[in-house]
Amino acid sequence: MTARVNSLWAQGRMVAFDTETTGVDAEKDRVVTAAVVAVGGGRASDSRTWMADPGVEIPEQATAIHGVTTDQARAEGSDAADVVDDITAALAEQLGAGVPVVVFNARYDLTLLDREARRHGVLPLVERLAGLDVAPVIDPLVLDRQIDRYRRGSRKLPALAAHYRVRHESAHTAEADALAAARIAWRIGTQHSRIGSADLLKLHDAQISWAAQQAAGLEEYLRRTDPEAYVEPAWPYLPHSLVGASREG
Repeated sequence: MTARVNSLWAQGRMVAFDTETTGVDAEKDRVVTAAVVAVGGGRASDSRTWMADPGVEIPEQATAIHGVTTDQARAEGSDAADVVDDITAALAEQLGAGVPVVVFNARYDLTLLDREARRHGVLPLVERLAGLDVAPVIDPLVLDRQIDRYRRGSRKLPALAAHYRVRHESAHTAEADALAAARIAWRIGTQHSRIGSADLLKLHDAQISWAAQQAAGLEEYLRRTDPEAYVEPAWPYLPHSLVGASREG
């Protein structure tokens, strides 16, 4: 069961989501800062940002990226459970209304948000949607890899912002990264009419397939040097029920 949505998403309202975290493991790491930014549709942008006290030390490597220290998070951050609850509620409201949520590398951020919710006893996004899919999600990384498969060079957010000639001020702050992701999504949607005018739910389903194909291609490449290499194919997040089972099936 899915929500009914406006198919002209490239011209309409979208909401972008991003997190800055304690690390790169979506199963174990914690939210430090986050942003949910509504843009487009002929209306003023609307941003909500959070800083959480993650309850653990923030590694120096993570601080070097996003600039938030353990002491700062403890002094200025809100309770992590409250932050996760607020973020999850905000995204559920938008998805439930059929508004597309833009998440660069959604597999990471949405999986991390799901695990944080479960860690803190917060109702996860998938359960808040009461039978609806976690959709529609627009992932600029998946879209870019699909439309320009053989382009060389980095596919990280700053590189894609430069490639699509969109503003990306204050990289590695959640709000700036969310805005850049939305701008890239808009640029792809306006430059590629078959994507920009696509029915959002069909586009969401297409990204599930494209992400799996991209993961398989990367895994095949990595196995040239590491026979045990594994790249998770699930998108837009790894369901909790698949943890530990994805490599066994």
